[in-house]
Amino acid sequence: MTDDLSDYFEALDATWPAASRVEAGPWLLREGRGGGKRVSAATAHGSWDGDDLSAAEDAMRLMGQAPLFMVRPEDAALDTALAARGYEKIDPVQLWSAPIELLTDLRLPRVTAFAIWEPLAIMREIWEAGGIGAERQRVMDRAPLPKTGLFGRVSDKPAGAGFCAIHDRTAMVHALEIAPEHRQKGLGGWMMRCAALWAARNGATRIAVAATEENTGANALYAALKMEVVGHYHYRILNGDCEEM
Repeated sequence: MTDDLSDYFEALDATWPAASRVEAGPWLLREGRGGGKRVSAATAHGSWDGDDLSAAEDAMRLMGQAPLFMVRPEDAALDTALAARGYEKIDPVQLWSAPIELLTDLRLPRVTAFAIWEPLAIMREIWEAGGIGAERQRVMDRAPLPKTGLFGRVSDKPAGAGFCAIHDRTAMVHALEIAPEHRQKGLGGWMMRCAALWAARNGATRIAVAATEENTGANALYAALKMEVVGHYHYRILNGDCEEM
């Protein structure tokens, strides 16, 4: 993995933080408390063997979590070992990125998208309706500053919510949700531009977002904004017992 790609994974961790993290031998273990796979998955950061894998599985079960690993580009050996132990591959993810100035060239239409912290009640309702419940919203609450919520409106109606936080000059967008009845109206693009404008004011030099490969709508949006795929990762979980990302 290049240093640059490593920076993206650090930004993911910092801007969407686990409830707790524990270094245990060659593993970084995360306690998610219901916040999804990204804050619950273990990652490797050293050499390991079969006994180390078993120890990681035991530790995750003690946390009350199914054994779950994030597999990054440099983890080919881990991927093979997990597959041999019966782990299912789930949720291949693409990391998209762009220089911040790519999305700051246009002025936002009036009353279309806003950077707001703390989130309004209606933003939490939009997230909740989209499956981003209280546990995931608590991930946003514990993320360090600088951070902001994103609120979108269409035809004077609340229509979208999102979250953005900055780590080491990388602005990561998370939990971008557009209400179904307001999709295909361009709001997602304006909310990404709103995030970029806010991030530029707060010192970010690039904007990034992660999307599962099956989320064709999100990937089409980021491609239309001329963002580029800079990396991939996926998860492996034992016995297919998983929670939503």
